[in-house]
Amino acid sequence: MSKRFIHILLLSAGVLSSTWATAAVKTYDLTIDKKNVNVTGKSLKRLTVNGKFTAPLLEFEEGDDAVIRVHNNLKNQDTSLHWHGLILPGVMDGVPGLNQFNGIGPNQTYEYKFKVIQNGTYWYHSHSKGQEQDGLYGPLVIYPKGKIPLASYEKTDRDYVVLLSDFHNSGSDDIMKNLKKEADYYQDQRETVFDVLKQVKRDGLKATWKDRSMWNQMRMLKTDMSDVTGYTCLMNGKTPEQNWTGEFKSGEKIRLRFINASAMSLFDVRIPNLKMTVVAADGQPVKPVPVDEFRIGTAETYDVVVEPKQANYQIQAESIDRSGFSIGTLHNANTVPVKQIEMPKPRPRALLTMQDMGMGHAGHDMSSMGMGDMDMGDMDMGSMNHDMSSHAGHNMSTMKKDSSTKNATDPVYGWANASTPMGEKALQYSDLKSLTPQKDTRAPDREIEVRLGGNMERYIWTMNGQKYSESPQPLTVKYGERVRLKFVNESMMAHPMHLHGMFMQLENGQDPSNMPNKHTLIVPPGQTVTALLTADELGEWAIHCHLMYHMAAGMMNKLVVANVNTPVQKQEVNLHENH
Repeated sequence: MSKRFIHILLLSAGVLSSTWATAAVKTYDLTIDKKNVNVTGKSLKRLTVNGKFTAPLLEFEEGDDAVIRVHNNLKNQDTSLHWHGLILPGVMDGVPGLNQFNGIGPNQTYEYKFKVIQNGTYWYHSHSKGQEQDGLYGPLVIYPKGKIPLASYEKTDRDYVVLLSDFHNSGSDDIMKNLKKEADYYQDQRETVFDVLKQVKRDGLKATWKDRSMWNQMRMLKTDMSDVTGYTCLMNGKTPEQNWTGEFKSGEKIRLRFINASAMSLFDVRIPNLKMTVVAADGQPVKPVPVDEFRIGTAETYDVVVEPKQANYQIQAESIDRSGFSIGTLHNANTVPVKQIEMPKPRPRALLTMQDMGMGHAGHDMSSMGMGDMDMGDMDMGSMNHDMSSHAGHNMSTMKKDSSTKNATDPVYGWANASTPMGEKALQYSDLKSLTPQKDTRAPDREIEVRLGGNMERYIWTMNGQKYSESPQPLTVKYGERVRLKFVNESMMAHPMHLHGMFMQLENGQDPSNMPNKHTLIVPPGQTVTALLTADELGEWAIHCHLMYHMAAGMMNKLVVANVNTPVQKQEVNLHENH
């Protein structure tokens, strides 16, 4: 029986504890509208919340009763809000079409009500069409009860949200139309003949010819790190030139709550000359990890603690395709502020390799893979028979280091190559350990495979070979069951996979009691990531890629947690019956 259902029964019987009866009620009213905003020097119609772009910060304490009234002022559009990373009843999760929630119609109000049973850094966003890209997203912070730090190293003097996002002058509908028309429509950093000559010089003519032939057969680009370019990267809604600034005083410790609320951008985050200590991942506390930088996938969050000594520090979040920065400043309030920011130089952009496609070394030809005569452009990537025995969860993305001095025009190779300077530490998934031991350390009863694929010619993205619009067989688990989710990436794009309603324990080389809780996992191209899940929340829960246009183009399904007696063997067959 669901813990939440037991609470409801106790409440109806009048025997719920006094701590629940006296919980604080925290209420917000959020009005969604469409107004003119000027972010990049041009007035554009975008979505606002309470007249603001971006949406306001919502704050709670663990144990609060949350009441959030959402008023839809959009004339001809339904809307919704999803509370990203929060554990709550399914009908409050905010995904239209799931758990009997149908969205919020024009001129309607919907009241979200739920008990806040966790703490940490989270966010909220629309789950309706492209509204998230168009401005409907904001930060959500839940403090521990009484704002008492969970550990001594978490005691800080200041607390700042650092919300990273991407703004486009084109609306979400136009961007999707362009991608459907031509999947590489936004690829404006394609290789040139000079890049080919550099490869010949490095690898030789024969190896270069073979490598180029393989990419041409697949009709794919090595530069396809991000599907959409032309973004202006924002920090707390401000452009780099507007330079969001957080103040501090000498001797203070600061908590920075990084949230990647972008539609399509992954970022490499660093604060030059300032060591960061990671203390939470996806809102869940972890044992401290000192780092110089970290990669944050779309929809992930990381909390770091810093102890600034200088007058000013620049917070730099660089998109992984090296097309832009989200920039801010930490400033000592007792010193003179910097009047004009200096934009950092971009790091070298990475080019994808055959290893990123799960094909081993580039020297392998297509015929050795059984694909010599295939028309790769028309082929569903899910049918590619890759050998993906590596588990990215064991080394995150193996963030590579490059000690040589390079210009931004000189590429490096491999999705994971962030050009981290030699001697500096980049966070790995394998570094993450849960602050407190996991309560459930059972071995999984079974494994559910989730294959991530797509057809780039038609800009279709799939899970287990099907688009969400095709009503695929849902992933079904019994309440209380322990399962392993195996994400197998058969595409050349990284996919930040997000599960609603529950936390997964990432299999990252730690023993089961130390595995970190995550609601979103980056699955690098050509790799496999696994996580354990205790299905302890009844309902229909979305599971999808959090790159917005990937989800919209089909990479989504639902995971149903139910009190069922369906034999496990039949469920496993159902998962693969169409393949």
